[in-house]
Amino acid sequence: MVQGTASHVGKSVLVTALCRIFTQDGYRVAPFKSQNMALNSFVTKDGGEMGRAQVVQAEAAGAEPTVDMNPILLKPSGNASSQVVILGRPAGSFSALKYHTEFTSGVLDIIEGALDRLRKKNDLIVIEGAGSPAEVNLQENEIVNMRIARLAGAPVLLVADVDKGGALASLVGTLELLAPEDRDRIVGFIINKFRGDPNLFRPAVDFLEQKTGKPVFGVVPYFQDFRIQEEDTIPRERFGSEQVGRGEVEIVVIHLPHISNFTDFDPLEDEPEVRLRYVGSGNRLGQPDLIILPGSKNTVSDLAFLNRTGLAGQILERRLAGTPVIGICGGFQMLAREINDPLHTESDLPQVQGLGLLDTSTTFTAGRVTNQVEAEVAGSGLFLCGAPSSRITGYEIHMGRTELAPDTRPAFTILMRSGEKVYFPDGAVSSDGLVFGTYIHGIFDSDGFRRHIVNTLRRKKGLEPLATVTISALEQRRKDFDKLADLVRGSLNLQLLYQVAGLAGPAPGGK
Repeated sequence: MVQGTASHVGKSVLVTALCRIFTQDGYRVAPFKSQNMALNSFVTKDGGEMGRAQVVQAEAAGAEPTVDMNPILLKPSGNASSQVVILGRPAGSFSALKYHTEFTSGVLDIIEGALDRLRKKNDLIVIEGAGSPAEVNLQENEIVNMRIARLAGAPVLLVADVDKGGALASLVGTLELLAPEDRDRIVGFIINKFRGDPNLFRPAVDFLEQKTGKPVFGVVPYFQDFRIQEEDTIPRERFGSEQVGRGEVEIVVIHLPHISNFTDFDPLEDEPEVRLRYVGSGNRLGQPDLIILPGSKNTVSDLAFLNRTGLAGQILERRLAGTPVIGICGGFQMLAREINDPLHTESDLPQVQGLGLLDTSTTFTAGRVTNQVEAEVAGSGLFLCGAPSSRITGYEIHMGRTELAPDTRPAFTILMRSGEKVYFPDGAVSSDGLVFGTYIHGIFDSDGFRRHIVNTLRRKKGLEPLATVTISALEQRRKDFDKLADLVRGSLNLQLLYQVAGLAGPAPGGK
């Protein structure tokens, strides 16, 4: 198990690295995180919803993601409450107080069952903790750190982020605040995100080992030349000024307060000569070549945010100037004339006015749609006319339905839903073709369609189109997993790691 001294110390990425390393070494590996809090989620083949971090880790392990890898998912919805998803299905919304005091004790059997099913199919489980195990106010009811380590009988590696400063104090302090049996379960430390010459850090390593009696398994460098998808936070470097800087094409994604599934746009950032920038309340929209409204956990609240901050007016102004706009899921709903909420699922208002960029009307309903899908382009206009005929794959996670005016065309036709053949319209396109929306997440993972979007923007600016994609988004992620594994493999004491995992070393035929 990998635990951390705090949030954002790199636990998710290190678990990804270990999954890749053990898989390269010939073992069947699965990731596990009993409880994940994130708006960045994914839909499995059977329609279950799980945290994106465990999907990335499963991909690194060459395994099919299943909800057993993340049996409890919390999706913050505002006002100190979260939607709780159990084994891929919504179980209701709870306040933080009610969840911690009344709910958590009843799900340990569910967590243990998920872990046992993974154990039966794999040689090794790499477990990720959350936040810090030393939060004394949460220890009695927590279900993601030491209680899970005890349940699994797992040795624990404790990770600290040296880039933030105070790494030694956080490691020693964490040990001090743990109960003796939990302190003994920690077998050693990993120092993460180190910049500079590790030899200069050697005295600190020696001190830490002498002070605690526990080994430092390694000092992992800060990496910057490849990307591992983020769990729930957009990196600061993706925010920027309105100046275009590098990249001949600038794409702006609106950073909503309840933004979800922002990893939808990572493949666009990998496109040559594309600058992807996130714009929130503290940034000017500028004059981008494309504006994207992303998914949202609370469409009505985020629409109010756009109006309150003036971003709605800026988007409408750029649209009048000829800038195309794409909406994904909640962003698609915001493009409508109106949003109806008769059951008050998101607000006390029965109806709010949308941005009016699509001639559509959205109504929230009690049901929830979660499917993996295959679709084909059905609409016309700037982006959809001339798009590749190959199928687009992705997934749906949304509430409500969107109705199109009689003369409004859908953007796509869904042909497969959760493995079943269907013929279902999705999304909508504006009459002039400059705006389209869809409920399908992951459309930019489809390499031909993504490159078509970029080349359309290039032609619109008088630039030469780019050649056919030579490396797919999936292949790029696999290359990045291998780079991460090489970096971490060269930084850790693997012999000691295998020893605490109870394995002799790489399996026959492994790396």
